[in-house]
Amino acid sequence: MTGERRGKRIDDLPGWARRIHEEYGSPELSDLNDVFHGPLIDRKSGLRKDDIIEILLDARALPPKVEPWVRGVLVGTSRNAVEILDEDGDFRSIARDVIVEVRLVTHLRRPYIEDKELLTFEKEDVRRRSSLHEQAERSADGHDDSHLWG
Repeated sequence: MTGERRGKRIDDLPGWARRIHEEYGSPELSDLNDVFHGPLIDRKSGLRKDDIIEILLDARALPPKVEPWVRGVLVGTSRNAVEILDEDGDFRSIARDVIVEVRLVTHLRRPYIEDKELLTFEKEDVRRRSSLHEQAERSADGHDDSHLWG
C-alpha cells in the first residue's frame, strides 16, 4: 500500500472527496499532515481510520467494464481485507489479494494519539469500568454496596 497524499486544502480534493469531507463536518485539512521528521514519538505517517482513500483493484478480478477504482472513507483493516464506506455510503470489504494500490487523498482527523477528545473518553471509560468491577467484587463477596452508586 502506498500513502500518496493528494492535497492539503479542500480545493485540492476531487469532487467525490469534497462531498465526504463536507459530510464529516469540513475539518481543516492543513493541520492533518503526516510527520516524518523530528523526535520519534512525534512521527506519524500512513493510513488511519476516517482517511479518504482511493483503492485500485486488479482488473483481472473484475467483470469486464467495471471501474477498477473504489473511493471512500477507510473504516478499518484486517489481515485479509480493507473496509471502507464508498463514495455512495455503501460498506465494502475488499480482499487484500485484489488490491493493487491504495492512495491517501486526505486525512479527516488527527492521529489517534493527538485526539484529546478520544483520550478523555477512554480515561473516563476506564474509571467507569473500574468502578463497576469494584462494585461487582463487593457484591460477589456479600457486601452489597450498590446503594452507594445510586
